Amino acid sequence: RKNKYNTGAFLLSLAWFSQAPKVNEAEKLKQQLISLVDNLYKQNKFREVYNLLVEHKDCEDVEILWRLSRVQYNISQEFATTPEERKMLIFEAYKIISRSIALDENHFANHKWMSILLDARSIYYGIKARISNLEIVKEHLLKAAELNPKDATTLYMLGFWCFEIANMPWYQRKIASMIFTTPPTSSFEEALEYFNKAEEVDPRFYSHNLLMLGKTYVKLNKEDKARYYLDLACNYPVSTDDDMLANKEACDLLSKLKPKKISI
Repeated sequence: RKNKYNTGAFLLSLAWFSQAPKVNEAEKLKQQLISLVDNLYKQNKFREVYNLLVEHKDCEDVEILWRLSRVQYNISQEFATTPEERKMLIFEAYKIISRSIALDENHFANHKWMSILLDARSIYYGIKARISNLEIVKEHLLKAAELNPKDATTLYMLGFWCFEIANMPWYQRKIASMIFTTPPTSSFEEALEYFNKAEEVDPRFYSHNLLMLGKTYVKLNKEDKARYYLDLACNYPVSTDDDMLANKEACDLLSKLKPKKISI
């Protein structure tokens, strides 16, 4: 299977980057490559997607570049990825998305993946660096949501940003107060609004959105609703390592909630 896709990529590459007699032919071949990549991505075949796209890492096509940065991040989050490979993938993906956003500042995916990769990269520079980037991360997310309000994952990430700010421990708040004149603020209610919007746009699209709905309702002391969403996340079909993590956390949290009272 791998050889099949690599051969296809090679043939598409030759045709795409050669001096095609017609521009529309090159565009058609590019669209075929993107269609193949998107199909494999939906099947969570991230390594195969990477092998198809990495050959074009030096191109100046936004549709190729943001997809390459995306799959590099996806691979970096897999259990099988070593810490060294994870760091290399994240830093390389950040460079690629930086090039992509410079080419087109009005493409929602550029802002979406810049927010993710900026945060992922800042982890390697310590907690102060990560906190310093909080507002920039949010700005990219808001821009992505403005450009594409129907992207459920962006809404999920905005909700997650709000949840993390509302749930920030005291020592991180102290660091934030030293960095910002006015530290970023949010609430669990604001986080809930984004998570619910994401579900409205694309119901049950992501195990972690269900998990975060459950966790947010726990914070708001609404255990019946928390139990409902945690149960959905706990039993969500596992297709990625990410789903497995959501399953485990949801099941653990569910077991710690008080048993539901039964009226007699």
